[in-house]
Amino acid sequence: MELSRADALALRMMSLLLADRPADYPSPAPDDVAGVVTWFGAMQAQDIGSAAWSFGARLPKLTTTDLDEAFERREAIRTWPMRGTVHYVPPRDAHWMLDLMGVRALAGAAKRREFLGLTQEIADRSVDVLGAAMAGGKRLTRAECITALNDAGVPVTGQLGYHLLWYASQRGVTCFAPNIGKEQAFMLLDEWVPDPHRPERDEALATIATRYFRSHGPTTRQDFVGWTGLTATDGKRAIAAAGDALATVRVDGTEMFADRALLESFTVRDTRVQVRALPGFDEYLLGFKDRSMMLDDEHKQKIIPGGNGIFQPTVVRAGRVVGTWRRAVKRAHVDITVTPFATLTAKDRRAAEAAFEPYARFIGMPVKVSWP
Repeated sequence: MELSRADALALRMMSLLLADRPADYPSPAPDDVAGVVTWFGAMQAQDIGSAAWSFGARLPKLTTTDLDEAFERREAIRTWPMRGTVHYVPPRDAHWMLDLMGVRALAGAAKRREFLGLTQEIADRSVDVLGAAMAGGKRLTRAECITALNDAGVPVTGQLGYHLLWYASQRGVTCFAPNIGKEQAFMLLDEWVPDPHRPERDEALATIATRYFRSHGPTTRQDFVGWTGLTATDGKRAIAAAGDALATVRVDGTEMFADRALLESFTVRDTRVQVRALPGFDEYLLGFKDRSMMLDDEHKQKIIPGGNGIFQPTVVRAGRVVGTWRRAVKRAHVDITVTPFATLTAKDRRAAEAAFEPYARFIGMPVKVSWP
């Protein structure tokens, strides 16, 4: 099937749960945190505030209180399932994701330890220390974890402490806990997830391919490999294992894959112009290596100033980034400043301002939108 870029982008926004899916789609949209994170398979979570709004942007009735309660119900957990990067994942899937994709990041940790002056013996001992400190369902703040390591004679100065916390989670021993107040916290993965799903390798590959392309497609195998951190060989194997769940399309001559059910239910009449206010660290951009369908090259520096890896929140119109936004929290409201990339019509500005109404409901505070 050949798709225009416009239709491919409309389908991608539906896959990302940022546009209404076709009326004939065979299943309803996810309506809770567990459903959304399972739909994606994994969701960017380096920045916890951005990650929270990633859920809110897809669940119109969700509030920050609702989200905290969902995390306490174990609807999603944060860990490093792939590429050494923090994501929210379905709790029962954390173990197999670490086994399938996290092992590549773990294999590269030896060079990092050498740079930091850590031995394998010390790294492994740190895992034992943290495991013992958290046993019995205890949640420890990051500071308490560092104290436990220090008290056991494990070096934690400079970047050593963070690396050891990462290493324990990458090994599948610990994971992030819901915050204790404002403080980052950790817990034992096996105690938080006592009944993990452990599929065979081909089933795991098929699952991650199906989830990625249904939540990001149409897109390429290269994007899938970049997102998962799998080898090119495993990327091909995963797509083949997904079987009929995926369909092949071509967009401007480029082979892409998408959720077959979405393609079969999609018609041009399903598309309409929508404006969305999205967080910086969102699957909308971070889920792809090639972002040209959503973002002009000339605007990349405005999204990632200086190429420092810090993504700015975006305003998106009909699937394309048309500006950035920033917030300033006041006592009784939140000031939102929108910086467009080009002159917007009065109608587009009204639509952009309306796009922040769901954000106001999510945080439970009124917002005031201004333009430079």
